[in-house]
Amino acid sequence: MDARVMVFAAVPILTVTIEERADRPELHVHAGGQGVWMSRMVASLGVPVTLCVSLGGETGEVLRGRLSGENIDVRSVKRESGNGWYVHDRRSGERDEVAEDGGVPLTRHDIDALYGIALAEGLRSPVAVLSGSAAPGVVDPDIYRRLAADLGNNGVTVVVDLSGDDLTAVLQGKPAFVKVSHEELMNAGRASGDDEKALIEAGRSVLGEGAGTVLISRPHAPSLALFDDRVVTVEPPALEVADHRGAGDSMTAGIASVLARGGDIEAALRTGAAAGALNVTRHGLGTGDAEAIAELISRVRLEDR
Repeated sequence: MDARVMVFAAVPILTVTIEERADRPELHVHAGGQGVWMSRMVASLGVPVTLCVSLGGETGEVLRGRLSGENIDVRSVKRESGNGWYVHDRRSGERDEVAEDGGVPLTRHDIDALYGIALAEGLRSPVAVLSGSAAPGVVDPDIYRRLAADLGNNGVTVVVDLSGDDLTAVLQGKPAFVKVSHEELMNAGRASGDDEKALIEAGRSVLGEGAGTVLISRPHAPSLALFDDRVVTVEPPALEVADHRGAGDSMTAGIASVLARGGDIEAALRTGAAAGALNVTRHGLGTGDAEAIAELISRVRLEDR
């Protein structure tokens, strides 16, 4: 099977950002959401990617047009309600939220149609990534469990970047790789604190619930990877931060791209860390230059605990 990644992003969002350039306001309108940002980075790394989404309403029509300009294969179903959106103002140098709406839950008909295309595209790909939605409750968590189980049981390597109830559900489907942030573990009550010992205990618990490998990201400390009875710190090169948002999604995308090419876990961790590190130097979420990432890979440090 050729290298390819399927990204399941049930309900992408429309992003509108206002920035200041040469003393004039500048408007940026893009397709966004976790799965879109992941897909963008996978494509940047030279791996073909198929994005499975639902689109509806005025926001969905705008999203359809914006996605058509990406270097991504898009499979979409028409949903009954509109997609979510946000408007952010960055003219001050900080990201200020003006307004946002994560969207309404998918209906049964939406779910049936989307599940079918995601299953088909996932079975055509060596790696499938399951990403979350912008707001809780938009996607039934059981969809993640079912999709992880159906794909995994048919030889697909399932990578998930989920939290809360979605993570709890998907672990029952025994995904091969789980990426989660330390804050998400703490917010869900899975970690008793943010110290390394507490996070390692939480990671082992996630392994016990069904994950094959666990990566816990931390913004101001090395990430923690648990696999093959090992605990490894993953330290990316230090780079000045322009915008920290999207770093974790880029990390997941880097991991998926290596696994899709048949690479091992250590190579995936190095590439993921390099992709996440580069993303923070840019304002575009899920963006990066493959040449720069390749140079950063050798500067990622892995150390057994």
